[in-house]
Amino acid sequence: MIFQQLLNGLVTGSTYALFALGFTLIFGVLHVLNLAHGAVFMVGAFVGLYAVTVAGLSLPPALLAAMLAGGLASVAVDWLALRPLRRRGSSEFAAIISSLGIAQVLMSAGQAVSQTQIMRFPFGTFPVVVFQFWGLRLSLLQIVIVALSLILSLALLAFLFWSGFGRQIRAVAISEKTSSLLGIRPGAVYFQTFFISGALAGAAGVVIGLAFNSVHFLMGEPYLLRAFVVIVLGGLGSIGGALIGGLLLGIVQTFTVSYLSSALSDAIIYSLLFSILLVRPSGLFGKLHIETRVRRA
Repeated sequence: MIFQQLLNGLVTGSTYALFALGFTLIFGVLHVLNLAHGAVFMVGAFVGLYAVTVAGLSLPPALLAAMLAGGLASVAVDWLALRPLRRRGSSEFAAIISSLGIAQVLMSAGQAVSQTQIMRFPFGTFPVVVFQFWGLRLSLLQIVIVALSLILSLALLAFLFWSGFGRQIRAVAISEKTSSLLGIRPGAVYFQTFFISGALAGAAGVVIGLAFNSVHFLMGEPYLLRAFVVIVLGGLGSIGGALIGGLLLGIVQTFTVSYLSSALSDAIIYSLLFSILLVRPSGLFGKLHIETRVRRA
């Protein structure tokens, strides 16, 4: 029973990590919380669903369509809500409020499109395959969720640290002004960073919509709050920290619900958060990415 709950916790934590990857990427570069990320996640889920139900696409091309839509929606969020504020040198708080405003616009659009209904992927969109071994039960979809979280995290880390454009992203994160003097175009960096973040959110929207067989206009809001806990736990701006923090959060939540009470879940999660921050204010892996918190010149 304990090992089964551990598996369930890893799957739940992987969904949190999938959502948090793009969220922490934006924070690491712009040093602001993009509160529209949950709405972008919702857009990706809607596009993936309609690609299957209306366009008749199979899951792989529907997933690609959701990632493209999420990326474009994220870029639109930057151009409409954040880029004008950056040009004026506005505070980070103004950017947070602006992103919250455009999130409400996107959610209102999703509410109108769905007519406030919970929608579901058709049966058979993803094959229902269940594996049983050593008394444990694990579905193919759960395996895909865990594997996708790990693969995307490693791919994003490799991109940021082993590619030329990744080095440009880290340079802009340290100082936009200095990177401009070195010939880096911050506008191009922001465009591609937001697109990558939105594409990750779109993929997460489809996968999580399949996992819980539920797509609705408010689906991103609970994940947005959990993602905030994840990135603080793992270390602000840390991609690896987002993965570990998400898995840890999922395991703690699953064991709390299974062996204590669902009513205590949030209390224990936030108590864990406070305890870790008392010992490590920068999060579990904050020191690995301390360069991203140097303020722009």
